[in-house]
Amino acid sequence: MIYFLLAVFFAALIYGPFLWVKFVLWKNSKNIPDMPGTGSELAVHLIERFSLDGVKVQKGNNGENYYSPDDKIVSLSPDVYDGKSVTAVSVAAHEVGHAIQFCKEEPVSKLRVKYLGPAYKIQKLGTYILMSIPVITILAKSPAVFFVLGLVGLATMIVSVLMYVAILPEEYDASFKKALPILEEGYLPREHIPKASSVLKACAMTYVAAALSDVLSLWRWARYLR
Repeated sequence: MIYFLLAVFFAALIYGPFLWVKFVLWKNSKNIPDMPGTGSELAVHLIERFSLDGVKVQKGNNGENYYSPDDKIVSLSPDVYDGKSVTAVSVAAHEVGHAIQFCKEEPVSKLRVKYLGPAYKIQKLGTYILMSIPVITILAKSPAVFFVLGLVGLATMIVSVLMYVAILPEEYDASFKKALPILEEGYLPREHIPKASSVLKACAMTYVAAALSDVLSLWRWARYLR
């Protein structure tokens, strides 16, 4: 019984933030008749207002909400691009917040450059190492190889998790030092500001959910390596 409870607790710890983020975004995704404009219209306006030279807005695929500093593109998913919901304008403002960070060369923007790219590479390396363990172990015919490669693979994935966590200040800056103050200026009806705050918190927690998903991967591989 105790193992079952621990498994439930662990599953809730892993999937809880992910499910919460999805729920908050869905809960506030209903279009509001008196919303001044769509997410894309707000993004275009803010880009002009803050003189973000060269930054463009594009309609991405479902779930593709991000800012690409290399291409200077704010990508918004269809429901955000065309939507007039609290989620739509909040997510759009959040992504423009990232554009402001990079275009103004704010110190917080360096976190993504410093950690995100290496985190992806290290995570892939760890995955490749762990997936190759059975084959290499058979070829080497040595149990020691199995454990050494396992430890190396797990170590690389732990490092990637820590790198995801290190990017959180950038996300919170985009949400609560950029997007929320902007929306409070009148871009969003006052009664919807608390909902926008929840959506922006969900936006900022995206990397936490990703980091916890990595932890789940670590747990699965740890069981495999025992």
